[in-house]
Amino acid sequence: MPTSPSSSAQAARERVARRLRDLRKEAGLTVTELARRCGWHHAKTSRIENGLTAPSPGDLRKWVTACGVPGLGDDLVAQSLHAESLYTEWRHRVRGGLKQLQDSAAGFFQETGSFRVYSSSLVPGLLQTEGYAAGVLGISARFREIPVDDSAEAARARVERSRVIHQPGHRFSMVVEEAALYARVGDDEVMAGQLGYLLTAGALPQVSLGVIPMAVGNRTQWPRETFHVYDDKLVSVELVSAQVRIVQPSEVELYLRAFEQLRSMAVYGAEARALILRAIGALR
Repeated sequence: MPTSPSSSAQAARERVARRLRDLRKEAGLTVTELARRCGWHHAKTSRIENGLTAPSPGDLRKWVTACGVPGLGDDLVAQSLHAESLYTEWRHRVRGGLKQLQDSAAGFFQETGSFRVYSSSLVPGLLQTEGYAAGVLGISARFREIPVDDSAEAARARVERSRVIHQPGHRFSMVVEEAALYARVGDDEVMAGQLGYLLTAGALPQVSLGVIPMAVGNRTQWPRETFHVYDDKLVSVELVSAQVRIVQPSEVELYLRAFEQLRSMAVYGAEARALILRAIGALR
């Protein structure tokens, strides 16, 4: 069974906990003795070793010093911060509103050279029109019961952020399942505008847009969760409850392999345009 992004986050926490437990045992210390050296109750040591409590950077430095290996402090702090940042609950990310969430990624997009995007359910955000984005974000606002629905402003911010596709120095490889072209997040006018924009944006020299036909045979990958790969170093996966950020090289490599297999099943150019035109025709 494939590992889910959320379990990857938990696994990262558990790796840090195991490493700390191993260091304690290698130093010949009991749980109580390590706690005494660190100046806290022995129950805290147990909670950290069992992955129930996330250690602070200060806790980690005390731990490695108690074990006689203070030089490992920086590495363990980095691993622990990575584990805790993998899984960011959406209720915290949307606290400042959906527009703020869109604006927060603008600088990062400007700094990214290579974008790889796979979407199984929707038109990718970088290719969304304002009307389509407003529909998507409005659904999100209602589902998450955000007190102030700023989805219209957020949609304008998303489109502004997406202007990066017209700027030099960036490359975009995007793959969508054909079914995503039929996901109705607006009326016929909104959907026609969105699908028409795909025809235009997909023709840009810096954009590679592939569509995986619903009737494709001999799939090497089934439809996956939507994911984004930035500069082959960071993968972002959006779940119902959280956004998962993956930076471990081995896990990033898995997503890159999956993307290449998904990309190889897609059609491009005239064949992709034909599928988009067919989706437009289905609106009438």
